[in-house]
Amino acid sequence: MLPWTLLATATIPGDGEEMRLYRRGGEFSIRVSSYELMNSRVHGSEDALSTLVADRLRDPASARVLIGGLGMGFTLAAMLARVGPRSSVVVAELLPEVVEWNRGVMAEINGAALKDKRVTVRVADVASLIIGAKDAFDAIVLDVDNGPAALTAKDNNRLYTSAGLRAAFTALREGGMLAIWSASEDAAFTKKLRRAGFSAEEHQVRGGKGGKGNRFLVWLARR
Repeated sequence: MLPWTLLATATIPGDGEEMRLYRRGGEFSIRVSSYELMNSRVHGSEDALSTLVADRLRDPASARVLIGGLGMGFTLAAMLARVGPRSSVVVAELLPEVVEWNRGVMAEINGAALKDKRVTVRVADVASLIIGAKDAFDAIVLDVDNGPAALTAKDNNRLYTSAGLRAAFTALREGGMLAIWSASEDAAFTKKLRRAGFSAEEHQVRGGKGGKGNRFLVWLARR
């Protein structure tokens, strides 16, 4: 078997942890410490996250979508495949290195999604784009960290506090959706979404193709 080759590293703000990008043949892996955050062979849950949202948009032909977390670009690519030519997708990514990886070596696995004219990239904490926004988005898609139980950057927790959820509610247009990917279930968080004013649904998704692989959770919360 081919060995993994380290291609690049990035330092996560705040915690100072090192994020590492590896390649083995045509396969990519992003890791923090001994934990693999994502692997290019397994992106079924990211695809499902965008599909669940796009299928429920009131006007997918001209939707305005905010995606928090670029990762390997699969969530973005899946969204672009389902929204129309008049749509716009803003991607907030905290690490400029991750943006460069997607423009460079990882463009081959996500269809060069960042070159799409509908995409605007913001090197920023997605929370900074949500706070203070009003009736700005038809969907906010959070593919950040491990979900409400942050793993790589503790500052991500503020997205999932009561104040963070209220800010997302305000940033959405009437009927808009907040979608959140999570590595695990959290019944208390579903109740928190509803207390923030959302109608919330839980969807089980799989990491692999054809309904296989690890189970993950997607919350769909509509304003």
